[in-house]
Amino acid sequence: MTQGVGAVGFVLARPARLLGIEPFHMELIAGIEGRLSGEGHSLLLHVVPDLDAEIAAYRRWAEGRLVDAVIVTNLHLVDQRLEVLSEIDLPTVVVGGPRRDLPFTNIWIDNAQAMRDAVAYLAGLGHTDLARVSGPSGLAHTQARTEAFREECASRGLTGVVVEADYSEEGGARATRSLLGRAGAPSAIVYDNDVMAVAGLGVAAELDVTVPDSLSILAWDDSTLCRLASPPLSVMSLDVYGMGALAADCVLNVLAGGPVLSHVAPQPHLVPRGSTAPPG
Repeated sequence: MTQGVGAVGFVLARPARLLGIEPFHMELIAGIEGRLSGEGHSLLLHVVPDLDAEIAAYRRWAEGRLVDAVIVTNLHLVDQRLEVLSEIDLPTVVVGGPRRDLPFTNIWIDNAQAMRDAVAYLAGLGHTDLARVSGPSGLAHTQARTEAFREECASRGLTGVVVEADYSEEGGARATRSLLGRAGAPSAIVYDNDVMAVAGLGVAAELDVTVPDSLSILAWDDSTLCRLASPPLSVMSLDVYGMGALAADCVLNVLAGGPVLSHVAPQPHLVPRGSTAPPG
């Protein structure tokens, strides 16, 4: 392995307050750090407010040779970060996708198939009016899930409505109120993360909408939040810790001079719990 400073950089462009309540990124960081520390590397985490600040951090790190490589998440449909990282020649591993054609080693997740599986599960329970509370539409994985949701609903003759949110508790609650307050409210809602799903469960209780008798809720990514909710939330579960460890392995391979490879992460799988049932 090439000699370096022994640090791998990870920049998160999001409000710092969200980091403490987002199980996904904490589990991902734990997986990365657990694998890197065993190989004598450390993870340098930097939280910034936006993509411009993220790009500035990469340039600063490269110029000062402060990290040996970086891990990039939340790939955008048009992502300037990839051009910059190529330009400054900073070894990079991309976590996410769904693109397979990246210039860097990446871990690719079939979000479209997972969403088709989620819709098929709810349709199998008898639901015909579905909704999806998505993350930001500019993210590549959000687009993949949204397109698959709409296509699968159309192919099955189901009604499928998409409301965009931002992964936060407030965003999830706001989107749920919008969906449950309209005529022809859905009988099942798929949320793009656990935080929004738990917020949606709270809104349903406020509005006297019983879960799962009157509304089924399906969350994306499993966490303690989902398991401790009442009722416990059904989820499309992903081994986030394992994905972090895989990302760290990819970094170590890149630093050892390995080729650019595309790794398919284990498919998210359904874990049914008490928040989903046939429509009442």
